[in-house]
Amino acid sequence: MTERRIKVFVVDDQELVRIGTTMVVGSQPDLEVVGEAADGAEALSRLAVTAADVVLMDVRMPRMDGVEATGRLLARPGAGPKVIVLTTFDLDEYAFAALRAGASGFLLKDGPADELLGAIRTVHRGDAVIAPSTTRRLLDHVAPDLPVKGAAERDPLGGLTEREREVLVLVAQGKSNAEIAGTLFLAEGTVKTHVSRVLAKLSLRDRVQAVIWAYEHRVNGVI
Repeated sequence: MTERRIKVFVVDDQELVRIGTTMVVGSQPDLEVVGEAADGAEALSRLAVTAADVVLMDVRMPRMDGVEATGRLLARPGAGPKVIVLTTFDLDEYAFAALRAGASGFLLKDGPADELLGAIRTVHRGDAVIAPSTTRRLLDHVAPDLPVKGAAERDPLGGLTEREREVLVLVAQGKSNAEIAGTLFLAEGTVKTHVSRVLAKLSLRDRVQAVIWAYEHRVNGVI
């Protein structure tokens, strides 16, 4: 039985970028472009009637930017698609705002095609870590301006075990499950279980949200 292809929706105000992205994604046997839009408002309208697994969202667009569109899209009832934000600048506060709104990660537009294709598949799997060096630089760039959350709490990590705390710090440093397994001398499956427990205990959607949470709470070893 043939496995269902991953449905991808492309949002970008530049027609040539949309065409190029569509060609790259559509060239893969396991991926299918199901639609496109030139801005956030149009994307929301079309995604209301078009089923998609992953949305590639330009962050800076007229009418409605990718930040607002991401927040509105992910606020809709149901599971909804995963969102990958695409930006021209690695130190882009818009990209960070989109991550806080629920995007599963961000990539640079001029990055290699293989990175984009890999990100789509990774996000769709659900164990989604999109943490290239640019993500870490972005977070380091905006961290000083973030309001400190949980300041009144005695220990925001109080509900986590010691091992789960270690895993959270390594996730926040942008490490993959395989890298965390090597660092802590654990099986990769065990690391995945720890990550899932951390997300559940902190009521976080995914690893990217865990990274942001760690920065906002000034977790030792992260900032």
